[in-house]
Amino acid sequence: MIELRQITKRFGDLVAVDGINLTLAKGEFFAMLGPNAAGKTTTIKMLAGLIKPTSGQARIAGYDVQLQPLEARRRLAYVPDFPFLYDKLTAWEFLRFTGQLFHMPEEQIETNARELIARFHLLEHVNRPLESLSHGTRQRVAIASALLHDPEVFIIDEPMVGLDPQHARIIKDVLKERSRAGVTVLVSTHQLSIAEEMADRIGIIHGGKLIAVGTRDELRRQSGATGQLEEIFLSLTASATPDPEPPRV
Repeated sequence: MIELRQITKRFGDLVAVDGINLTLAKGEFFAMLGPNAAGKTTTIKMLAGLIKPTSGQARIAGYDVQLQPLEARRRLAYVPDFPFLYDKLTAWEFLRFTGQLFHMPEEQIETNARELIARFHLLEHVNRPLESLSHGTRQRVAIASALLHDPEVFIIDEPMVGLDPQHARIIKDVLKERSRAGVTVLVSTHQLSIAEEMADRIGIIHGGKLIAVGTRDELRRQSGATGQLEEIFLSLTASATPDPEPPRV
């Protein structure tokens, strides 16, 4: 459902993403981990069609993101770490607007929106302007609107930003349920606990390269570490970091 083939992105002399290959199956829950400036967000934006790759190919559900953008985006939902919302709309108006963008029938918009509003505890906020809502509530609205058209692929960057423990648990449960129902879920996060708890496989990006992919046990064997995911992550990223050159005298 997700395919990256030698995907590369350069910004001048900076190679932000360097020849990544990755395939995610239908219904797979995949967590992408990496230090700051590792290339996670750039990779995701190329996959979502927001940034054009310097070279390589990205596919969603078999459709090339650059050559068949509308077909790819019909099957995709993407929530960035700081999603853009139309602040003057109410939460209900925003959900309806999102459904119309995907040419959903009004009856289906109504049915899906009411189900998501109830699931994400948004009923008391649904008729309030988005600008009046807290960051965590806006995050829930953004995720609900992304799920409205029943995407085949769901990509989310730092899903738990601003969420309290109760609503973070709801988001986790919903994403896992969608994955079990056949939706391919890709989560980019700094929170190792999310990857450890939820992911079928984990990918670690470092220096623009995908340095490791596998289940936690497979990554443990690759790293040689015996502890929790934090130890595995630190071992793999440390081994992929070149030693600095000594200062010249």
